[in-house]
Amino acid sequence: MSTPDIAEQSGRASSAPETRSGALFGWLWRDYLGRHKLWLGIAVVFMAIEGSMLAAVSWIIGPMFDRVFIAGEPGALAWVGTAIAAIFLTRAVTSVIQRVILTRVSQRVAGQLRADLLRHLMTLDMAFHQRHPPGTLIERVQGDVGAINQVWTGIVLGLGRDAVAVVALFAVALSVDWRWTLIAMIGLPALMLPALAAQGFVRGRARTAREAAAAMSTRLDEVFHGIAPVKLNGLEEYQSRRYDALTETRVQAEVNAALGQATIPALIDIMAGIGFVAVLIFGAAEIAGGDKSVGEFMTFFSAMLLTFEPLRRLGNIAGLWQAAAASVERLFALFAEHPTLREAARPAAPPVGAPEIVFRDVHLSYGDLPALSGASFTARPGETTALVGASGAGKSTVFNLLTRLVEPQSGKIAIGGVPVGAMALADLRGLFSVVTQDAALFDESLRENILLAGGGRAADLDEVLTAAHVADFLPRLPAGLDSPAGPRGSNLSGGQRQRIAIARALLRDTAVLLLDEATSALDTRSEAIVQDALDRLAEGRTTLVIAHRLSTVRNADRIVVMDRGRVVDEGPHDDLIARGGLYADLYAMQFRDRSPISEGEGDPP
Repeated sequence: MSTPDIAEQSGRASSAPETRSGALFGWLWRDYLGRHKLWLGIAVVFMAIEGSMLAAVSWIIGPMFDRVFIAGEPGALAWVGTAIAAIFLTRAVTSVIQRVILTRVSQRVAGQLRADLLRHLMTLDMAFHQRHPPGTLIERVQGDVGAINQVWTGIVLGLGRDAVAVVALFAVALSVDWRWTLIAMIGLPALMLPALAAQGFVRGRARTAREAAAAMSTRLDEVFHGIAPVKLNGLEEYQSRRYDALTETRVQAEVNAALGQATIPALIDIMAGIGFVAVLIFGAAEIAGGDKSVGEFMTFFSAMLLTFEPLRRLGNIAGLWQAAAASVERLFALFAEHPTLREAARPAAPPVGAPEIVFRDVHLSYGDLPALSGASFTARPGETTALVGASGAGKSTVFNLLTRLVEPQSGKIAIGGVPVGAMALADLRGLFSVVTQDAALFDESLRENILLAGGGRAADLDEVLTAAHVADFLPRLPAGLDSPAGPRGSNLSGGQRQRIAIARALLRDTAVLLLDEATSALDTRSEAIVQDALDRLAEGRTTLVIAHRLSTVRNADRIVVMDRGRVVDEGPHDDLIARGGLYADLYAMQFRDRSPISEGEGDPP
């Protein structure tokens, strides 16, 4: 079953959790476990041998009592002792082999499932990721997959070792006396209803525990990523209290789930106690009357005694499955998600060279909140076009629409005459290099951050490092270009992070450059260096710039002024100042000490 098949079944069976859980396990077998069926088969064989050794132990008890202890046969001690040693040696060897094999398979399956789940999540739209915090998704990829991995390994162990042990031990017990066997199981009917109730209880508590675990991961993600604001605002105690509350919720849910899981083996113990007392009462008379020997009773007693331990483990599988059912449902929900951005059936070829970018009457709303309301403008080939306006005017939405992170409700967006929706997503996004205020660096070396797993031409690296002014600070780093960037580039200053991002963009050598407040957070010296690198980067490309600091876009070929999702004016800096519209007002607000600016009578220094 493929991932879409699972999603389809999930949609059809939304009211049947057991159906969805079974479908996922079937998919796990076909797409993951089935790849290792040879190793699993070998492991099951060794599990079966290990399980059958319990029956051999109970069987050897009879001769040990009747022929060694009571009859005192001279040769019996040797072969009984040898048999016992062989049984325990076989059990030890088979146990080690099957555990190593099962661990190897389980880790590989869990690793592959996590990788595939991550791959699936990365295909989903930005709207999905805005609804699901990173901590929640991390917990699903890590915790939920781990819970399911625990379940299937428990099932394999139960079927391969414990089920064989139970069958073999019952066979030994039946060979001694079938009536005693039935009497020992007298409490079994009373076990059913409480066991079913316990399973439902476990499932509900486990779901609460998984949700609490996801909330805890989200809280940790937010605290560690926002540790500076936490410290500056004195929020340590506040965040600790919130995390403590989530911890208490999870602890209580886990304790309740453990109570439910432990109930089923406990019920088996109660059944065993009732059965043993009944057999003891019934069997004592037969032994006293000479119908059964002490050795036969001890064989039966040991067989039934050894039976209940694998029975406990088999009973625990039911509780374990219920505990994992919440994770199963959550995984189904993830696999049921599909990207809303569809690839064109016959993708058009992307434009060649620096393209013209056209927005015509574009509308987009996020729910009831309008982001663009008929925005129209043209960015000419090879020129720099700046987008300015107050916060919320729709500037960043333009970038998101260009790269198809979101889709418009209506209107036309074309690059080089090709509608953005007509191109393959990979081709479309391959047209852009993006440099933002918060340069996205990964916790890898600077070299890896620039090359991005083969995204650029390594042969041009030295030239790019010089052009982006990265070569200026490399000698001061402990390992030069192989120095770690740190989490989110924390080992570098803001200006250094920006220059790494610019080097990455230069190496990509794309036709369109998108700059989003690329220098707004830098000091004057760093800004000058980064701006020089950006000027080199923009040469020969169609460039779109978002800027709040209007002094950084005075030299743009065209400035597009946006307000409440509309383009209200556009043109070169001097023309916009001369017209005295919204742009002139915004410019005057930033340079109040030079009031003639609002009248077009001069420029600030």
